[in-house]
Amino acid sequence: MKKLTPDDPETRSPDIAAENLARLKALFPEIVTEGPKGASINVDVLKSLVGDSTVTDAEEKYGLNWHGKRKARRLALMPSTGTLRPCPEESVDWDTTKNLMIEGDNLEVLKLLQKSYAGRVKLIYIDPPYNTGRDLLYPNDYSDGVATYLEVTGQTTGGASLSTNTESSGRFHTTWLSMMYSRLKCARSLLRSDGVLICTIDDNEHATLGVLLRDVFEEGTYDHVCVTIVHNPRGIQGTNFSYSHEYAYFVLPRGAKSIVDRRIAPEDIDWAHFRNWGTESERTDARNCFYPVLVRDGKVVGFGDVCRDDFHPRQTEEINGVSHVYPIDRGGVERKWRYARQSADSVRHLLRARKVDYGYEIELGKDFGAYRTVWTDRRYDANEYGTKVLRALLPDSPFTFPKSIWAVYDCIQAVTGEAKDSIIMDFFAGSGTTGHAVMEINKDDGGTRRFVVVQLPERVSDAGRYRTIADVTKARLREAGRTLASANPMFRGDLGFRVFKLDSTNIQEWQPKRDDLDDSLLSTVDHLKSNRTEADVLYELLLKLGLDLCVPIEVKEIAKMTVHSIGGGVLMACLSEKIGREDVEALGQGIVEWRNALAPAGDTTCVFRDAAFADDVAKTNLALILEQNGIKKVRSL
Repeated sequence: MKKLTPDDPETRSPDIAAENLARLKALFPEIVTEGPKGASINVDVLKSLVGDSTVTDAEEKYGLNWHGKRKARRLALMPSTGTLRPCPEESVDWDTTKNLMIEGDNLEVLKLLQKSYAGRVKLIYIDPPYNTGRDLLYPNDYSDGVATYLEVTGQTTGGASLSTNTESSGRFHTTWLSMMYSRLKCARSLLRSDGVLICTIDDNEHATLGVLLRDVFEEGTYDHVCVTIVHNPRGIQGTNFSYSHEYAYFVLPRGAKSIVDRRIAPEDIDWAHFRNWGTESERTDARNCFYPVLVRDGKVVGFGDVCRDDFHPRQTEEINGVSHVYPIDRGGVERKWRYARQSADSVRHLLRARKVDYGYEIELGKDFGAYRTVWTDRRYDANEYGTKVLRALLPDSPFTFPKSIWAVYDCIQAVTGEAKDSIIMDFFAGSGTTGHAVMEINKDDGGTRRFVVVQLPERVSDAGRYRTIADVTKARLREAGRTLASANPMFRGDLGFRVFKLDSTNIQEWQPKRDDLDDSLLSTVDHLKSNRTEADVLYELLLKLGLDLCVPIEVKEIAKMTVHSIGGGVLMACLSEKIGREDVEALGQGIVEWRNALAPAGDTTCVFRDAAFADDVAKTNLALILEQNGIKKVRSL
């Protein structure tokens, strides 16, 4: 028996406005839109439906708009006030790995990575919340992203919280759109000029995502290809259909060859004649399609020039050890190749030379290099190759239906098959499938691809040994690395990752206590927070100066102080807490000698702790020593 409460509709008077809105929506569904406070009426649309002549189309334009788009754009442009703190104790192979696992709100992390990774990422693969009504969405409405992030993840006290985006919300679609829009805007600048973004989605926001991507990656500059992937052959029963698929949008530079050829074993290729036959297949039908295909040692190595009309060769001519093969059939009829000479080089990799009794038959691999827009490989089954793979690594994983590792693997292969040193990013990392797939493909082809994965530390409702989703991500990456190393003892690739966590800046903010200004002044003498380490400060410097978070760091003692050299001397930092006048000469000269020995390619920036100097004289003298020896950029924190 249900107990009635004051919140139940039965205990309240009728909501007349809601009933009126429902009646209007039943008659004219297109006039009800999502507004700032829920459902609202588009009066102009209503006027047009009833033939009101006062309505105009002056404001109409093609595009995707929603309440909150302007704010989402501003949010993407707003600088982050945070930093990424290193966590070597949660990492694997910290000193040697080039992979990153970052725990934090992905919007803030994307902003922080702008200087270090802009224009460097070959592939961004994301599997964002599908907006099913049960997904936990990242917060959108805040001015200080880091402060809100710490609050909603329980790292500071406050009233904010993460919540699901239910279908009963008046802003069901707009909340999701704003969340995605700001993140895609930030992500775009990280892609290389030949970079590709792949975003998976299901039917809930499939159509909306397509238009959103065209807004961020404008048509004319980018191609937007929607691939259907069969991820559950048995299907998920709906009211009328059993859903067995989802979608992957590929966004890639228009006109560029961004997708490599699909790998197919020769025995699986459907071969066809490169020579035409039948109607309009003779030499006279297309003179620029009559030229020799050059074959050496049974392999197609190139093409000759288009032949003169009065030139009558044999089917195969041997010239200096190279077979010149012409499109002449067994009966001696001069025919033509399928491709004109000016296009032949583009299909050379699809050709093979098969020895026959009258010379060579040149064959073309049908669909050899083309990925089709429907992917049905049985390895994409998310039950067999998603859930079971994850449970084999983490038996107590809270994930119920993770991506098939091979669906992600093939996406990575399609984009980075020939760019084996690429950076691959996933800022909705989930269980860590993308990082695992990068390890797998590097093991298979000897590549040195790197992954950068980002995951919000969203709390796990059924908390076993995993407190957050980010804990699951890290655990899977650890176990995947161990499993691969055990099964492939000769593999020497990178199976580690560095862990960083989003936090507020290491620099002390001025927050005066009105009732105790003396204490406020004393507490900010040192500009750096007292609970932060030298490593915390160093990595914030890397982010602010645009250096890779995996750049080599060397340490040397100079004048009894620890000095760090980052990136071969591009950045040198001494964060000792005390630098006296008597230390300045030895410290300065030691840094200069070390910098000269390192011989960095660019200018060197030197950084010191501002509060460490005994007085202004010590600070000035050290700066002069460095500047006189060619180190012009001297900074203090």
